[in-house]
Amino acid sequence: MERRLAGEPVGRIMGEREFYGLVFHLNSATLEPRADTELLVDLALGLLPPQGSLLDLGTGTGCIPIAILHTRMDVSGVAIDVSAQALEGARDNAERHGVAARLKLLHGSWFGPLGAPAGQGKFDLVVSNPPYIETAVLAGLSREVREHDPVLALDGGPDGLAPYPILAAGAQEWLRPGGNLLLEIGSTQGEAVALVLRSLGYVEVTVHKDLAGLDRVVSGHHLGDNGHTAV
Repeated sequence: MERRLAGEPVGRIMGEREFYGLVFHLNSATLEPRADTELLVDLALGLLPPQGSLLDLGTGTGCIPIAILHTRMDVSGVAIDVSAQALEGARDNAERHGVAARLKLLHGSWFGPLGAPAGQGKFDLVVSNPPYIETAVLAGLSREVREHDPVLALDGGPDGLAPYPILAAGAQEWLRPGGNLLLEIGSTQGEAVALVLRSLGYVEVTVHKDLAGLDRVVSGHHLGDNGHTAV
């Protein structure tokens, strides 16, 4: 009770948080999984083909790829995080939910650990819930977030949009023709992030709203070098 009265979230006190019907261990380098992100998982499950492969960037607890792989036994994936401590937690969560054999965890920044681009692409789906809060706004966040969530997982630069051009451009190098990109966003960033995707040649760019009616995920379809969707 003293910890809660001091502003520590219940999930931090308990050391775990439920997401997509699964319980995920937390550590100090990971955000608490939030219900809003379940929309991204729902969309991913609808886009992945049979025997599909996915890439998750900035995986944190691993909640996004683990929830997907737990639901789709035919899917495999790669998850990357710049924090070694976060990856330790993701590895524990993957083992806990029986998907460790199908989820490769890599340490590094964005696409860097993958090495050279894969030519015609390697993944059917690229997903990310990147930092998207404006730097100047961080000090005004609630005590629960400001004092207990890792700043590295929150700070999206001066306008909150810094990760999105990196993610959208890099995904083009790693998506198979006909693949898709899914990015979680802040509730006021839908049009700005959609513009980034369109400017890079993604088609069928869509802003998806969460259960509260707020912009939450932007999706885009990658046609490939020849400008045509793979059949």
